[in-house]
Amino acid sequence: MKKNVTLWIVQGLLAALFLFAGVMKLVLPVEQMTGPVALPGLFIRFIGVVEALGAAGLVLPGLLKIQQRLTPVAAAGLVVVMIGAVIVTAMGGTFAPAIFPLLVGVLAASVAYGRRTLLRGERRLLENRVVQIA
Repeated sequence: MKKNVTLWIVQGLLAALFLFAGVMKLVLPVEQMTGPVALPGLFIRFIGVVEALGAAGLVLPGLLKIQQRLTPVAAAGLVVVMIGAVIVTAMGGTFAPAIFPLLVGVLAASVAYGRRTLLRGERRLLENRVVQIA
């Protein structure tokens, strides 16, 4: 029970963070989103879409009780985004600013790991269907 509550708190905070970051990447002019490394404007918009969808994937499946297996998948996808953020930030020459995306990535990985049982249930369901067909 305590683990579930902790995961929900982390998921909610991550969802808020990624929704904010994603929407900002979608609405701000590309010129205002310069970082330590110049990225193409379309790529920044793509990352914004991925972050916003990832935020939805962290909370909506559990809230709506629909396709809950998508939560660990969304969290794992956001880990990939954060790995890229750490690399791009570190390429700027200083490593201290890379600590924040690293911590966010660790939190997303914790959610993916903590919610992995949702994937196991789906695997068992698929195995049962294969057995019934055979």
